[in-house]
Amino acid sequence: MTVPRVQAAVRQAELPMLHAYRLWFEHARKCGGDCKRARKAQDGCENGQRLWGAYRQAYEGGAG
Repeated sequence: MTVPRVQAAVRQAELPMLHAYRLWFEHARKCGGDCKRARKAQDGCENGQRLWGAYRQAYEGGAG
């Protein structure tokens, strides 16, 4: 007797810190502005700086 496999497509919830980092990383990789040329995340474009700030806040345990 074979038992059929049941595969559920369950998306695992991302940790807020990892989610914020992924958003910043994807932005920085595609950014045609200052983010690609910046040596530090804080030196990127305005949107990149905002995303990096959200990551830092999540890293430190803050909401948002």
